[in-house]
Amino acid sequence: MRHETVLVTGGAGFIGSAVVRHLVRKTKATVLNVDKLTYAGHLASLHDIEEHSRHRFTRCDIGDRVSIRKIFSDQRPSAVIHLAAESHVDRSIDGPAPFLQTNLLGTFVLLEEALRYWEGLSSGRKGEFRFLQVSTDEVFGSLSDSGRFTEDSPYRPRSPYSASKAGADHLAKAWFHTYGLPVIVTSSSNNYGPYQYPEKFIPLMILNALEGRPLPVYGNGENVRDWLFVEDHVDALLGVLERGRVGGTYNIGGGCELRNIDVVRRICALIDSYSPSAEIGPREELIRFVADRPGHDYRYAMDTAQIRSEVGWSPRESFETGLSKTVRWYESNRAWCERVQAGAYQRERLGLGR
Repeated sequence: MRHETVLVTGGAGFIGSAVVRHLVRKTKATVLNVDKLTYAGHLASLHDIEEHSRHRFTRCDIGDRVSIRKIFSDQRPSAVIHLAAESHVDRSIDGPAPFLQTNLLGTFVLLEEALRYWEGLSSGRKGEFRFLQVSTDEVFGSLSDSGRFTEDSPYRPRSPYSASKAGADHLAKAWFHTYGLPVIVTSSSNNYGPYQYPEKFIPLMILNALEGRPLPVYGNGENVRDWLFVEDHVDALLGVLERGRVGGTYNIGGGCELRNIDVVRRICALIDSYSPSAEIGPREELIRFVADRPGHDYRYAMDTAQIRSEVGWSPRESFETGLSKTVRWYESNRAWCERVQAGAYQRERLGLGR
C-alpha cells in the first residue's frame, strides 16, 4: 500500500473498525482514527490493536473544524477514508436531525479542511492524496423485481438517512469538480459481519434467536437486499483507494440478493444447528411479522462490473460462508454485545415515525 498515513473517520464503528483493523494488521500504514464515539462507536471493537504504535485515536466530531484542522496539519495524511456517519434508517425516521448534522454538515467541514490541507501540499504529495467518500446503495432509491443500480443511476433517496448520504455524495463530487480535490466515491450494498451494532437486521436476528426472543420481520418479509460481507467491503475500499480513478464512482456489492424472510430463516437454521435448545425449540417459530417501516424500499441490487474491471475486486465470501462466520462470532462474543448495548439500546423497535 502506497499511503503511509491514512485518516479514517468513524474508525470505531462497524465498517470503520474493520478498515482500521485491516490497515494495522496487514499494511505498514499509520492509521489516524477519528470517531465521536456515539452509541454505535466503541473502542471495544479495536481492543486488540487499540494500543498499537501505528494506531492513533482521536475522539472528536468531524464537524469540529478546529480539531479536524489540527489533525491534518499535525499528522499530515496522504488519504482520507470517510466513514463517519449516522447510518440506521429507523433512527433517521424517528429523529433526522443528527443525520443532517453529521452526514451533511460534518462532511462539509471535512471536505473544507481536506481541501485547505491539500492546497498547501507540494505537487508530488498533492498528486498522491485521495479523499474516499464511502456511501450506500440507498441513495439510488428502490428497484422493482428487475434491474441493478449502476454508477450512472440517478439519485432518488427515500429516507432521511439516504437523503443525508446523497447530499454528502453531491458535496464530495462538487469539491472534485469545482476545486479539484481528488475525490473518489463508493456506494456499497448492505454490510454484515462481526462487530456490527445489534440494531441492524442480521445481528438483531442472531442475538434474538440465540436468546429465544421474537424475530420481528417488517411487512411480509419480501423486501430484497444485496448482502456484502464486511471484510470484502474493506478489500474493495482499499482497492479503490489504491487503483481507483480520481473523480470516479464505484458500486460495491456482494452479489447475494435475498428476501429478508429468507435471511431470517437461514439464521434460524444455522443457530438451530450450532446451538440447539430444547427449551427454545425451532428458532423459525420465533418469527413475527410486524408493521412495516415507513417508506420501506422494496429492493436493492448492485451492478459491480466497473469495480471488477478497473480495480480487479470481487467478493470472496458467499452469503453462506459469511453468515456462518457471523453467527459463530456473535455466539462467541456475547460480552462485546452486552457491553455495547449497556443502557443505550435493548433491541426495541425503532422507526415507527414521529
